[in-house]
Amino acid sequence: MSLAAPSSLLKVEEIQGRGRGMVASQPLKAGQVILRDSPILLYSALPFTTQSLTSSSSASASCFCDHCFKTLSPSLQQDSSSSAVLCPSCCHYRFCSSSCLSKALNSSHCSWVCQALSRLQANSLLLEQPLERQVQARFLIAAYNLANMSPSNFQMLLSLQGSPDDATIAAAQFLHPLISSLCSLALISPQNGFSLELTSALLSKDKLNAFGIMQPFSEDDEQRSVRAYGIYPYASFFNHDCLPNACRFDYVDTNPPDDSHNTDIIIRMIHDVPQGREICLSYFPVNENYSSRQKRLIEDYGFTCNCDRCNVESNWSDNDSIEDNAEDEEEVMDEDQYENMAASDTDNNPHGDNNDFPHAYFFLKYMCDRTNCWGTLAPLPPQGNTPSNVMECNVCGKLKSDDDFDVDKEQDEVPMED
Repeated sequence: MSLAAPSSLLKVEEIQGRGRGMVASQPLKAGQVILRDSPILLYSALPFTTQSLTSSSSASASCFCDHCFKTLSPSLQQDSSSSAVLCPSCCHYRFCSSSCLSKALNSSHCSWVCQALSRLQANSLLLEQPLERQVQARFLIAAYNLANMSPSNFQMLLSLQGSPDDATIAAAQFLHPLISSLCSLALISPQNGFSLELTSALLSKDKLNAFGIMQPFSEDDEQRSVRAYGIYPYASFFNHDCLPNACRFDYVDTNPPDDSHNTDIIIRMIHDVPQGREICLSYFPVNENYSSRQKRLIEDYGFTCNCDRCNVESNWSDNDSIEDNAEDEEEVMDEDQYENMAASDTDNNPHGDNNDFPHAYFFLKYMCDRTNCWGTLAPLPPQGNTPSNVMECNVCGKLKSDDDFDVDKEQDEVPMED
């Protein structure tokens, strides 16, 4: 099964040395929303716990709805006896509303999932495993439930990039017997060939394509944790670049007008690009240094990055930092150079190829300076043909004008045009 491009703005192409990727099928403008994608499955990133939410201890209780993954209100977090939003069967999972509970019971937390997760929570062998293995178990339950609920989406999942490697095969060898013994898999076994090989294949798809849904930003938290993971079939086609020209936004804790798509992710252009240019995201915060980026990419995605930024930074000392080099570059650039770099940005080349640190301009303009944020700034969507001079951080939500004056954010969600 192959996926067509999600809109007239993009096309899927095979890119030499990079696999499939998203390419602009027409000129794209800074701030333009080029994709809104919904997950075909979601699953919690939290470890299993043996405690019921009806117990007196709430230390292990999730702070998030187990269906839409919104942050629960303080009253729901503190009231462990709020049976109106607990799963009536297992009492291990909590939901933000009776409406969300009703949706979950017919999809993400149906009877089969409830029974399977309950048995996993009682499995001492799994509880002794590291968090990564427990989360992989959650993914497999969600994936096999998808096979039953939506065979077409399950085939879409299998069509994504990713082949089993030693790590996923080892994980499958441990997890497959556990899942086989959970409960009857007769509902999904015949048509989908439930097997060790299929479990390995699914884990490989998850490894390369899952997007983390992060916990809320806090200036006091240097390392934000992941609350959940989602498989977004179209967004998974975007390749990585350490100097991205687009970035991802999500608004999990806001209230969309239809109150049903808070887990959608939105891809928005950082700057103008011409027709035919590949559209890339950064798979992690742009502030990471060269060695850290290369380590994450090879371990998590199986490739080495040779982008323009990496080609420059590979010659730096391990002690060099992005901030030091950006500040040094800023000190030696005169007004004319700034204007030339700004012009280069307008001409779809924000990297300033004639400088020793060609991507200094990116960090000066597009990296959020809020404490412990390290998010990427992208302009708000243009109004008609008028570009916005206000940029939004994709991590903390801070708004900042092009002339460096902060804009007070008066509401949680910024309306965007699809």
